[in-house]
Amino acid sequence: MNQVSLPDKVLQNTPVNPAHEARLQIRAGKIRGNTAGLAPGYVQGNLMILPRDLASDFLLFCQRNPQPCPILAVSEPGNPMLPSLGEDIDIRTDIPSYRVWKDGVMVSEQPEIGDVWRDDLVSFLLGCSFSFEQALTEAGIPMRHIEQCSNVPMYRTNIETEPAGVFHGPMVVSMRPMKPADAIRAVQVTSRFPRVHGAPVHLGLPEQIGIQDIQRPDFGDPVVVKEGELPVFWACGVTPQSVAMAARPPFCITHSPGSMLITDLLNHRLASF
Repeated sequence: MNQVSLPDKVLQNTPVNPAHEARLQIRAGKIRGNTAGLAPGYVQGNLMILPRDLASDFLLFCQRNPQPCPILAVSEPGNPMLPSLGEDIDIRTDIPSYRVWKDGVMVSEQPEIGDVWRDDLVSFLLGCSFSFEQALTEAGIPMRHIEQCSNVPMYRTNIETEPAGVFHGPMVVSMRPMKPADAIRAVQVTSRFPRVHGAPVHLGLPEQIGIQDIQRPDFGDPVVVKEGELPVFWACGVTPQSVAMAARPPFCITHSPGSMLITDLLNHRLASF
């Protein structure tokens, strides 16, 4: 998937709130695909939407699995707005690409979800590793997927999440290749961001967490791992999609991997020192 860039209007006339401007462009259908690198400095979020009768189980699942599923916000049933995350956010239109699931099977991928919205739906927004990437870049650690203008590679693992109610399944991780010294620094940097996955869950030896071929991610795009580099793995907010495949809820909606909600929250305010 090719990385998208903000239209010239956004780049040439930087607004007071670039996150809001990016959402308006997404809502208008002018931005599609991967949101990595858009509205730098602003928190991006993963999405899980479920019927109200499953929301309590999923909330407990997130509380038991805070690394892959760190909660940023939860909506009221039937309300598509998320005022705690940003100006006039409408969860039905403000993500570049959505996935609709029935009984654990993805049945469609679409640019907005107004046609499937229901009055009993509850939206969960979860922290995203795109947020700590800014801190890594500022620390001088390159992000290979951004260099390649591609989506970050993501993999289903043999690391089981802690079940809650009907929800269970394997953790998904995202991977960034790094030199050993950069990997050590990355652990230090990302440990300060528990609300967006925190420190890595594994370094090197991908086969130990069930990844047989690093060049065949389950989600996203493969990236070059150079000689002397370690693959570094973080818990990933695509885990709920893995859980949907395992738990097979009758109906849910997620973001397409890499296509996030861009919020008005600032990345640096999520850091703990």
